[in-house]
Amino acid sequence: MKHIHVELGKDSYEIHIENGLLDRAGEYIRSLTKAETVAIITDSALEPLYGKRLEHSLQLAGFRTGCIVIPAGEASKNANQLLDIYQKLSDLGITRSDIIITFGGGVVGDLGGFAAATFLRGVPFVQIATSIIAQVDSSVGGKVAIDLPSGKNQAGAFYQPKAVLIDPDLLQTLPERFVRDGLGEVIKYGCIRDARLFALLETLDEHSIGSHWDEIIETCCRIKADVVEHDVYDTGERMILNFGHTIGHAIERLYGFGHYTHGEGVAIGMALLTARTEELGLTEPGTARRLTAILKRYHLPYTVDASAADLLPYIGHDKKKRGSHMTLIILNRIGSCRLLPVELADIPTYITGGSPS
Repeated sequence: MKHIHVELGKDSYEIHIENGLLDRAGEYIRSLTKAETVAIITDSALEPLYGKRLEHSLQLAGFRTGCIVIPAGEASKNANQLLDIYQKLSDLGITRSDIIITFGGGVVGDLGGFAAATFLRGVPFVQIATSIIAQVDSSVGGKVAIDLPSGKNQAGAFYQPKAVLIDPDLLQTLPERFVRDGLGEVIKYGCIRDARLFALLETLDEHSIGSHWDEIIETCCRIKADVVEHDVYDTGERMILNFGHTIGHAIERLYGFGHYTHGEGVAIGMALLTARTEELGLTEPGTARRLTAILKRYHLPYTVDASAADLLPYIGHDKKKRGSHMTLIILNRIGSCRLLPVELADIPTYITGGSPS
């Protein structure tokens, strides 16, 4: 088992990565809590595959269990679904001395984590991450949220889990599209902080990468933990983790959730922004070519049929907006990035090369 410590003072926790960890989840979670009841929040795609195994592990450890199943997909990350979870937690008799497990990918972790943060003003929770996006990124760092009609993750909180459990074996049943979806975030980590990871990805493909998941997950989690330790509330350095996300989130909203996955949107956002910053002399020549090539290698999109005018209404709701400024994350070169504050009026320049309005 690989252990990564996330040092956040009283909110510190461990990330555990091990094949087969799901069947020992109950034993580990019992070591964290004296809770009597565990509420499992999962989705309709995962529960039939692994729900009984997790419940069995928890029951062997002496927990009473209840399971809340939400419809799979980003469309479930909304206020109505959150209210339904609150009611079901209440029906289960969950108290602040009990524990919630978010068992799923990014949507389950975001939505279930926000429920944990706000139900009874806070119930302890553990993330069991089952998708690539969750295992390499979203389960670590304590960002929990729901979407609003105006944009992604517009209502949320910072609420750290008591632990993150990652079983790479669970990726074996992940649909092919969501493998590619997760690779969008993995490529992001190579771009912003780890040129060696990026170079490794350039030597692999969607078939050979399977034997490297343990290494890739650990690398990404260590980067994320380091960044979060230095900027837990996302006011400075942590913003680098949003490379590609400003445009990516806008694409998701413009086309409707489900047309492009999160990782696909991020891939397009990274490619469009880097092509433009290279043209502007802000990024080392050849960077955009390498980035586009690796996105093609893993069958991820790198362009979109949308103009700056189409995307701007959604970009205007981005969380990195401060007054009339927006902070963009741009690449210096592969493995190195920086924050670039720009005027909102100049944003079109960095999307399509249009003139500032």
